[in-house]
Amino acid sequence: MRFGIVTPVVTLAARTHADWERSAGPDEIAHIAMAADRLGYSHMTCSEHVGIPRAAVAVRGGRYYDPAATLGYIAAVTKQIRLLTHVVVLPYHHPLEVAKTYGTVDRLSKGRLVLGVGIGSLEEEFNLLGVPFADRGERYEDALRAVRAAFGVERPSYQGSHYRFSDFVIDPCSDQSRPLLWVGGRSRRSLRRALSFGDGWDPFGLDATQLREAIDWARSTEAWKSRQRESPPFDLVLTPEPFDLESTADVEQARSIVRTYREVGATVVNIRFRHRSLRQYVEMLQRFVESVVPRIEA
Repeated sequence: MRFGIVTPVVTLAARTHADWERSAGPDEIAHIAMAADRLGYSHMTCSEHVGIPRAAVAVRGGRYYDPAATLGYIAAVTKQIRLLTHVVVLPYHHPLEVAKTYGTVDRLSKGRLVLGVGIGSLEEEFNLLGVPFADRGERYEDALRAVRAAFGVERPSYQGSHYRFSDFVIDPCSDQSRPLLWVGGRSRRSLRRALSFGDGWDPFGLDATQLREAIDWARSTEAWKSRQRESPPFDLVLTPEPFDLESTADVEQARSIVRTYREVGATVVNIRFRHRSLRQYVEMLQRFVESVVPRIEA
């Protein structure tokens, strides 16, 4: 299993952010990034929303740093940690825009991008950007194919149902010819898309029972069996509720939760903590690596 972190400060998600994050900024982000890099965490995340309707802020949160700028900044202060878009709302963008923007991030970070993508569900934001909402599923699947065709290629060519391009130079293109593509969502349809187009499934808002049911269903399909014979292996990227690591009992509970997610099938776990300050957050990063991970691996 690999362990990444859901980056504090850059997203103020409802119920899970701490008060200190509201006034934090680039210095705190850099401090966290360098600590996570030094401690060997797999990746850091940054989500995408352009604008949140005021009525939805209480549920979705209101702060979303731009992922390309944020991950580029993190890349500049770290050496090895991967940079995960968690997620880019793919229907908001032309596939070549995605290939150019995040290909540049990949080039500047020397091949550390993991491209997480999602279909999007906030109709008001689609309307704000002038993007059709009703047919986004078909466009999304075509965009997934087009992004695959465009990454790592200086002169990409693609002819699909919604996107067609050729005879354009995309320079710089990504350092990786095939960066990991993780498909977000919470439905079986998103899992089918992940198996068809991606390198992993990165669901949200599902408890362990719901995840187990979805993954048991996936394992019964030919698509799953086929993916197990391919390289890279198909990732299950799961995100538990935030951990509290203040007491010995809290640490043991965290071990138990991670074991449960491993039994469900997780290959990657996105970590969040309950914390009250930057200092405490960094202490928990270290405590998780020293007190939880070794016991899980043992």
